[in-house]
Amino acid sequence: MSAAAPQNPEANHRGMVTIAVMLATIMQALDTTIANVALPHMQGNMGATQDQISWVLTSYIVAAAIFMPLTGFLSARLGRKRIFLWAVVGFTLTSMLCGAAQNLSQIVLFRLLQGIFGASLVPLSQAVLLDAYPREKHGSAMALWGVGVMVGPILGPSLGGWLTEYYNWRWVFYINLPFGILAWAGIMAYVHETAIDPKRKFDLLGFSLLSLGIGALQMMLDRGESLDWFSSNEVIIEAMIAALAMYLFIAHIFTTEHAFIEPAIFKDRNFSIGLIFIFIIGVILLATMALLPPYLQSLMGYPVIDVGFLLAPRGIGTMVAMITVGRLSGKIDARYMIGFGLALTCLSMWLMTGFTTDMPARGIISSGVLQGFGLGFIFVPLSTLTFSTLQGHYRNEGTALFSLVRNIGSSIGISVVITYLAERTQINHAAFADYVSPFSPGAAYAMSKGALDLGSTYGLSVANAGVTSLAADLAYLQDFRLMMWITLAASPLILILRTPPKKPASATAKPDEIPDDVIEAAIE
Repeated sequence: MSAAAPQNPEANHRGMVTIAVMLATIMQALDTTIANVALPHMQGNMGATQDQISWVLTSYIVAAAIFMPLTGFLSARLGRKRIFLWAVVGFTLTSMLCGAAQNLSQIVLFRLLQGIFGASLVPLSQAVLLDAYPREKHGSAMALWGVGVMVGPILGPSLGGWLTEYYNWRWVFYINLPFGILAWAGIMAYVHETAIDPKRKFDLLGFSLLSLGIGALQMMLDRGESLDWFSSNEVIIEAMIAALAMYLFIAHIFTTEHAFIEPAIFKDRNFSIGLIFIFIIGVILLATMALLPPYLQSLMGYPVIDVGFLLAPRGIGTMVAMITVGRLSGKIDARYMIGFGLALTCLSMWLMTGFTTDMPARGIISSGVLQGFGLGFIFVPLSTLTFSTLQGHYRNEGTALFSLVRNIGSSIGISVVITYLAERTQINHAAFADYVSPFSPGAAYAMSKGALDLGSTYGLSVANAGVTSLAADLAYLQDFRLMMWITLAASPLILILRTPPKKPASATAKPDEIPDDVIEAAIE
């Protein structure tokens, strides 16, 4: 390595660089959830079945997961700015095509292309911000970046519901146009190109194995619940392909000279622990968002537009937390902030286990704000610590892996909580049904008062509907409790993370100018 890395030219325009990459981040993050609300409208408009319309989400998720690890290689060979611009243009154009689609085949194809172009937006925006800010300001930079990554998925259903209700489902895609134009202009004007490595070789076998493994895993997670998991041959085949491909990929990268992902990147303790941590955060973030809308609509009777407004304060809590963390960065040990965030998140989950179908809206809002605040206190310092000791030349590859693992965690989390919900609903229904019989004292008393009729088909259907509602209500609360325990299980990881070495007072070099080998020596 050279004795000192040159000062980043983006440092003179940090404000504009931040705005430009934030627009790209928000645009992509919104699309992870904004289309979910519009699916029923798309289904009716295109005459598709429930299984067919789900491919609108599946195609995007699978494409983004497969192409996200390619970000590091493409940035090294073609230049980070060039890839960033292509990604923004491609994502914006395919968003317009999705909005203009006339049939199911077209929108699935355009969503597939949208996922390919959008795969690199979040990791590239994170890498640009980490390079634009000196090390001591990485906390503030990650706070700004985290606003888009964390708040986008939370506000997506609210915005999507509002656009669908008052305009048309096509506007959930057309809304990307202004974001895309402004992001492209900002990146073109203020983001500088990185050095190109023409000697970087492409590991086709490694990429193919990783893509096959990730694609099969995402397909299994997306279709498993509707196909009753391993009772389906399709899910079994997808699981076997995913396991075999990932095993061969791991064996390959440790035995080949020019691996698609260099194994040395995982020698950095903070980076490896950060990947595990962000996986768990991914589970909590989107799993909660997958459970709350149906709970509020089906059991509490809120209309779609009101559900969006009830969930929006969660994003406000996250933004406030990230702004707070940005100001505290460098003054308080990041591990303490992560611990505080975990405690708040656990508390919010515990409060959610006490939800009732007749509770006032303020209880839903307060627990949501608390959870958003807690996640904000986790995400920013975790992002900072994860990359605090990672060598600079691994940054593009590292940010891609960071986003990929978070997305996989979200996919697995959603599958787990939805499956657990269905399972617990069945178990609870069987348990409650035992009390609805003429031999049960409570049921006998209700029948004597005319409140329950088990002697007619109509009476039995009414009783079954009540039991099903109670069973589902309890199942949701059990799901919230499960996520509380998952959050608590992440707590010991804080003890393994380490804080980066502080710059000596006598040092004259700027943090970005300290060579990586000196940093590694100081850490050791």
